[in-house]
Amino acid sequence: MRWALVKVCVAVTTMVVVAFAVPLGLVIKEMARDRAFSNAEREAAAIAPALSITTDRDELDRVVASAGSDAGIGVHIPAADREPAVEIGKRRAAAEDIAMTRKLGRASTTEVAGGSTLLQPIAISSGEIAVVEVYVPEAEVSNGVGTAWAVLAAVGVALIIGSVAVADRLGIRMVQPAQRLVESAHELGEGKLGSRVPEEGPTELRLAAVAFNAMADQVVQLLANERELAADLSHRLRTPLTVLRLNTASLGDGPAAEQTRAAVEQLEREVDTIIRTARDAKPQTAVIGVGAGCDAAEVVRERMDFWSALAEDEGRKVRVAGVDRPVRIPVARADLAAALDALLGNVFRHTAEGTAFAVDVHNGEDAVIVLVSDAGPGIVDPEAAMARGRGSGNDGSTGLGLDIVRRLAESTGGDVRIGSSVLGGTEVRIWIQLDGRAPVRRGHRGTVRRRRRGAGVS
Repeated sequence: MRWALVKVCVAVTTMVVVAFAVPLGLVIKEMARDRAFSNAEREAAAIAPALSITTDRDELDRVVASAGSDAGIGVHIPAADREPAVEIGKRRAAAEDIAMTRKLGRASTTEVAGGSTLLQPIAISSGEIAVVEVYVPEAEVSNGVGTAWAVLAAVGVALIIGSVAVADRLGIRMVQPAQRLVESAHELGEGKLGSRVPEEGPTELRLAAVAFNAMADQVVQLLANERELAADLSHRLRTPLTVLRLNTASLGDGPAAEQTRAAVEQLEREVDTIIRTARDAKPQTAVIGVGAGCDAAEVVRERMDFWSALAEDEGRKVRVAGVDRPVRIPVARADLAAALDALLGNVFRHTAEGTAFAVDVHNGEDAVIVLVSDAGPGIVDPEAAMARGRGSGNDGSTGLGLDIVRRLAESTGGDVRIGSSVLGGTEVRIWIQLDGRAPVRRGHRGTVRRRRRGAGVS
C-alpha cells in the first residue's frame, strides 16, 4: 500500500509538472524572441528620423554607428532620379525579401545564416522607401531560455521529490497500523492472549483495531470459561475416585492389588493436575530454554516399570532399548509420560494378551526418536488412525491418545508417523526436534544414531 501510494503521487505530480512546465517553457522562449526583435525595432526606429531628412552616406554612417553595431544594421536606399542606390552596412537578407518589404510597406522578418533579420521600411524625402535591416543572432533570440528551462526542471524535480516524501509519510501512517494489526494477529495465534492493537490511524484501521481487541477479549473470556468448566468437571471425579480408593483397601495384598492401588493414586494425581492446570493455565508463549525439558530415557524407564507389571500378568514380552544413557529433550516430563501412557495403553487395549511390544529411544544431533512397536495385527489404515487422533472418535476410540502424542511432537517442530514394526504389528514413531526447526522428513535417519540396546524387560 505504501509503495502504491508513492507511485500514484509520483505519476500525478509528474503529469501536473509536465502540464504546466512545458507550456511555460514555450512561453518563455517566445518572450525571449519577442524581446530580441523589440530591441531590433528600437534600433531601426532610431535611424528613421535621419533617413527622413538626408540620404548622405557619411551622415547615415554616423547615425548607424550611434544606433548600434554597424555589423548588425544595414540601410538599403533605392536609386532615385539622378541619385544612385546607397547600401550602408552588411546585407544579409536576400534582395527579393528587401524588395518585397519595400513593396508591401510593412516590417517583416526573415531567416538568415546564424539568426534572423528584421526588415523595417522607412519613407525618405525623395518619396522612395528605404529598408533598414537589423540582424538578430540566434544566441540573442534564445538568451536566458536555457537558464529558465533549467529552473523549471529543478522546480519540477523538487515538486516530485516533495510529493514522494509526503506520500511516503502518508503511506507510513496508513501501513503502520495495518502492520501492528497483522503482528497482533500472529501473536494471538501463537497464544499470546494479552496482545492488543493501539486504536489509532485512519478511521477504517481504527475500527478494525477496535474489532480485533473486542475479539481478543472474547477469546480470553471463552478460554477462561472453558478452563473453569474443565476444572469443575474434573473436580466431580474426586468423589468416585475417593470411593474407588477406599475399595482398593479391601483387595488385600498381591501384585494385582498393588497395581490397582497405584493406578488409583496416579489417577488422583492426574485429576489434581488437570484441576490445577485448568485453574491456573496461561498461554505458552516462550520456547523451552536450555536446561529445561526432561530426560527421555528416565521417563521411559519409569513408565515401563509401571506397565511391565501388567505385561507380566498378561504374558507379554517387553523390550526396552536406548535408555542406558540420559537423553535430554525439550518436552515437559509430564507431557512425555502422558504420551507414552497413551501409546502403551493402546497396545494393551487393542492387542490380545501375550502380544509382545517394545519401546526404543534413538538419540541424534538434532532429533530424538521414540519408537513404540508391538506384534499385534497392525493398523490397516494409518491415515484414518491419525484422523482419529485429531478427534473423530471412530471404532470406539476417543482419539485423545494419538492427539496427545501428536501435539507433543509438533510442539518441538517434529511429527508422528504410523507404520509397520519389525515385530509384525504397529510402530508409532515420535520425532522430537531438539532445536525447534522444521519437522524431520519421512524416512530420514541421517542425523539419528541408534542407541545401544539395553537389556529386555520381561
